[in-house]
Parts: sequence; structure tokens; C-alpha cells
Amino acid sequence: MEDTGDLRHDLVDHLVALAELLSTTTGRAMQRVIQSARENPEVALPVDRIFERRPARLQQVVDTAAARGELPPVDGYFLAELLTGPVHLYVSRGLRPFTRAGAERITDVVLAGLRHAAG
Repeated sequence: MEDTGDLRHDLVDHLVALAELLSTTTGRAMQRVIQSARENPEVALPVDRIFERRPARLQQVVDTAAARGELPPVDGYFLAELLTGPVHLYVSRGLRPFTRAGAERITDVVLAGLRHAAG
């Protein structure tokens, strides 16, 4: 995840990129591997290693944004789950396309909720 100095922009870009990835054959294959990791310890270890890096990078971006006053201190993993859950639903259901406007709405609601909860 890139840190441009604008958390909202970076999160929206991240969600759009995630939706694009999940919509590909590779993305669907990754989802199947992740799901099978729960049942197969040989698969779980490499999957866990891959996904350990993502929360750490997001946490750096979130901590930097908190230092700038863009949001209160927050657990990056929790933020990622709030943001990416809807993306997974949009893509897996396929009832409506996932758009940048959708990514913006999700991001705005989540950030507003975090700010309100801290206030």
C-alpha cells in the first residue's frame, strides 16, 4: 500500500486495486488457497507469512496518518477488515460492479465511524 500523505486517497486506491485483483483468475485462486489454509497446516504457514506483511505496511500508513491528525490511533488490522469486507462481498456476489465511488463511500463511512468513536 502506497503512502501518498492522503490516507483517504490511499485507502480508496487500495480498495479499487483489491477489487480488481479479486476479479481475476489469480485473485480467485488466491481466495481458494487462503480458504484451504484453514484446513491444511502445510498451506497455512506460507499463507500466514505472506499476509503478515500486509497488516504491518497498513499499520505504518495508519500510524503516519494518525500523527498527521487524519484519524485517531487505530489497529491497522481492524481497519483493513472493516474496509475490505465489503469489497469481498461485492466481488463474490457479483450483483453490482465495484466502483471507485463505492470505494470512496466505504472509506468515508469507516473513517467517519473511527473518528466519531474516538471523539
